[in-house]
Amino acid sequence: MSPSVTPRTSRGRLARSLGILLAVGVVLTGLVQVAPSPTPPALDPRITSIMRKPDYRYARWGLLQRDPKTGKMTQSRNADQFFIPGSTAKLFSVSGTWHTLGGDHRFLTPVHAVGQRHHTTLKGNLDLVAQGDLTLGGRTRKNGTVAFTAIDHTYANDVPGATLTPQDPLAGIDQLARQVRHSGIRRVDGDVVIDARLFRPDPVLAPTPTPLIINDNVIDLLTSPGAKAGAPAGLDWRPKVAPYHVTSSVRTVAAGTPADISVSSSADGTRIRLSGTIAAGSAPALRVSAIKDPNAFGRTALIEALKRAGVEVRAKAIGPNPVRQLPKSYRGVPTVARYTSPLYAEYAKLILKVSHNLGANLGICLMATSKGSTTCEDGFPVLATFLDRARVERKTVQLADGRGGNPADRTTPRALAQILTYWQHTWEAQRFRTSLPVLGVDGTLADSCQSCPSRGKVFAKTGTAAGDDALNDRLAVGAETAAGYLETRRGHFEVFFAGVNGAATPGIAVNGVLAIGNDVADVAAYLQQQASGHH
Repeated sequence: MSPSVTPRTSRGRLARSLGILLAVGVVLTGLVQVAPSPTPPALDPRITSIMRKPDYRYARWGLLQRDPKTGKMTQSRNADQFFIPGSTAKLFSVSGTWHTLGGDHRFLTPVHAVGQRHHTTLKGNLDLVAQGDLTLGGRTRKNGTVAFTAIDHTYANDVPGATLTPQDPLAGIDQLARQVRHSGIRRVDGDVVIDARLFRPDPVLAPTPTPLIINDNVIDLLTSPGAKAGAPAGLDWRPKVAPYHVTSSVRTVAAGTPADISVSSSADGTRIRLSGTIAAGSAPALRVSAIKDPNAFGRTALIEALKRAGVEVRAKAIGPNPVRQLPKSYRGVPTVARYTSPLYAEYAKLILKVSHNLGANLGICLMATSKGSTTCEDGFPVLATFLDRARVERKTVQLADGRGGNPADRTTPRALAQILTYWQHTWEAQRFRTSLPVLGVDGTLADSCQSCPSRGKVFAKTGTAAGDDALNDRLAVGAETAAGYLETRRGHFEVFFAGVNGAATPGIAVNGVLAIGNDVADVAAYLQQQASGHH
């Protein structure tokens, strides 16, 4: 994965393009610049060589490697100092959500028939009660697992190579519509309403979770090159729901030129336009555009799905979600459809493998709802209680979100080792470990170390924090981190942290950030090789 960067047209545009790098959850923030600590004894010289690169002259490295069974510390460098974690912070939020809900938890999204039934006609409304289901069937395979790609579609505007999973993003909505018909309803003399009272969206959590999520609350926009230079580019998009409409003026240019495609939309998000260029003979280029009103979108999507299933709805499909028609409760109201999600452990795997920011932030809200609160911020005390039980020294963790994207987020390497150690002492140790990206195999580590001896033996959550250093015309890499497990011998796993804060790239090319990420992955690989006797 070697993304390129177009020439800087404005500081704002570059800052936006650096909003996400490597699909690991980037935060625009300042740097931590501290003189490097002395190299500890017995450190693999290959690691020392990496740390002495010019990119890290003013940077601070952290290392920790420990056997969770014996507690023996193999490596420790700045293990008790705060680091910007990037998306390694997801190890805390996902662990807390997993513990709160249970790995086998399934989200049950019902549709209630509110009103009176007269034969096949409902004189009243169909209410879909959103339950915080992250994908609502949009990624579910036939075997019940959740599909993902190495670079998730949610990163398509920032990371080249993002691709789509093949599943229909409206699969859950269509299933609900079919169930409504199977219940005997053929006509709704009323409206369709999305009940999103589960929790109140909190803009401090960015991206902001909503109780109803369809296709990660984005429209996918796929541009294909024309037959030759000068030809208009092809366009496909999904999910196709009224009144969303997409147009494109993207043109095909000579082969070998990086795609340069911009997305703009109307204030309500329903009119989307693509412009720019794509090279002849290149792979299709994916972009996304935000769904501004998920509830109105979901209402229209369900009305259209009902029509496809043979259920007529009197109300107009396009319009605002009529929340004032919601009842105080559904006691005694029949359920005419219910969508059952995959296991939460499958969602955790998605979040950790691709560094799914929306899913990680959603966990904070779901922890709040577990205590009967509709305020997402109330999820943090739930997380705090869990971390205490997991024997994580809570004062060594600072979190203001679930994704690791808030400038206030900090953690020590030791705290990350503590949450990783917690999982090793549970019956779900293997399920959690294999939910992490695997070096050279999948997730955000798929393209690293594909032929090295450590391939398949490092399981780690990665994290990046980067921004534009306008003063020096380069990129400031506040953090590049990895935390997880090293298989040092068959069936034996040690916990580790490897990361750097305060690095910088030689210029403005994103490739420089990718190179730092590869350095951190190499450090993890060398730790694994040193511990297993492969030098």
